Amino acid sequence: MSSARELTDELFVETKNSTSVVKPYVMSHGTLPCIDLGQSRRFYEEFLGLECVQHGITSMVIRCGMKFHIVCVRVGEDCEPCQMHNHWGVDVACETEVDAAYEAAVNLKEVYGIREIMKPEQRHGVYSFYMIDLNGSWWEIQHYPGFQNDDLFDFGDRFRPDGQAVTGTPGQTGSQTS
Repeated sequence: MSSARELTDELFVETKNSTSVVKPYVMSHGTLPCIDLGQSRRFYEEFLGLECVQHGITSMVIRCGMKFHIVCVRVGEDCEPCQMHNHWGVDVACETEVDAAYEAAVNLKEVYGIREIMKPEQRHGVYSFYMIDLNGSWWEIQHYPGFQNDDLFDFGDRFRPDGQAVTGTPGQTGSQTS
């Protein structure tokens, strides 16, 4: 199985925030609500292969591969379902692993309380499938040939916030069409 170290020579990038108000050195974490910590932990560890540590009565942290963690907070039945575009992505080494994860999700749907599973397909440059976990959170299991983070940022801006295309050399920003 490929590790993050095999897919990219560097796991760190220099921050480009010299003019920003806040000067962070790393994006460290995000949050994820859950209904039940025990059931969620079982799904995260046994199905998704994530590392979990319960550090509080109503919270645990999860991670995989890099020093970025998600704080999973028990909110009980008040857990609001998310939309598909608000999802967490998990990368695997090849398309065959995406297909195997899909088959496992279908076969283990009841065991892990998976609510919905979409079929694998090519979309937005990756081969992947989406599923909704027991908490209403969406997960994308994907394969990208390379390290998607590098490619997305190395290419640079393609559009401005107003939707206009940006012209110029890949990796450069700022040149804009009129």
